[in-house]
Amino acid sequence: MNFTQFPRRPYLNGPTPIESMPSLSKALGGKVNLYIKRDDLLPGAAGGNKTRKLEFCIADAMAQGADTIITCGAVQSNHCRLTAAWSAKEGLDCHLVLEERVEGSYKKEGSGNNFLFELLDVKSIEVVKGGSDMMAEMGKKADELKAQGKKPYIVPGGASNAIGALGYAACAEETMNQLNTEGLSIDHIIVPSGSAGTHAGMVVGISGTNANIPVSGVNVSRTKDVQEELVFKLAVELAEKLGVKGGVERDAFVCFDQYVGPGYSIPTDSMVEAVKLFAKTEAILLDPVYSGKAAAGLIDLVRKGHFAEGANVLFLHTGGSPALFAYMDTFRQ
Repeated sequence: MNFTQFPRRPYLNGPTPIESMPSLSKALGGKVNLYIKRDDLLPGAAGGNKTRKLEFCIADAMAQGADTIITCGAVQSNHCRLTAAWSAKEGLDCHLVLEERVEGSYKKEGSGNNFLFELLDVKSIEVVKGGSDMMAEMGKKADELKAQGKKPYIVPGGASNAIGALGYAACAEETMNQLNTEGLSIDHIIVPSGSAGTHAGMVVGISGTNANIPVSGVNVSRTKDVQEELVFKLAVELAEKLGVKGGVERDAFVCFDQYVGPGYSIPTDSMVEAVKLFAKTEAILLDPVYSGKAAAGLIDLVRKGHFAEGANVLFLHTGGSPALFAYMDTFRQ
């Protein structure tokens, strides 16, 4: 795969670590060997997976002469935090449109990512009702800014378009280089599946490197059938963009939706257990919205014997721990 054909900013400082999780593996019965890809350690204000996507999205914006970035997300969006961070680094204005997916969840004086939006000098925050047409809302903001003489560029939610998903196709290639160098054979990869860019990018990247490792997503919001189609559609577009021979097959896209609970960002008992278990066994902090629910899925799949005994399973940690501080009451109950 040739990533040099696309504009890209140099936000990475080398591969993120792949670490063994022996204590967690033991706590879950010791029949499966768990590993973790630490994308929570990516550069940016408190790190996280969106840095990989923004290398390409912000580069595309700058190539088009933009001076302002507009993006959207939920009220504690890690994507919005990192978009604001890299916009600040590049000297670009940043405007956010936040979707209040759970009524009453936005608190202007809230902690977690809400507080970091202030520190990162976000120029404006607009909060809209859950279910709003977010592209239309961002379009309104873009029109408003254009009337003021600005040159805005819209980054979709999660930076999950074919441009942003390039970052995770590149991550898949990076991961395979590490595994080959370390002589580590991985039987299965588990990723959080939300706005679809990370999941689609990993599947396309693994296909493009002929690694033949299944990649499964753990949903954080949608049902299995809806999410699988969303990821597949984006992956087809990405594979075409990269020129991956043979494209991707529909059956390569598998999602588990049993761990969403009542809805996006709403805590579940299994998420709380997963966050606490990762912290006390491996000193790794998860986030309550994405990586926490994905880890809950990983833990349950191990317990149910989904993976063969002795299998090596790699979990992609997408970051987001600043959001923990907006959920302290949940963990202290």
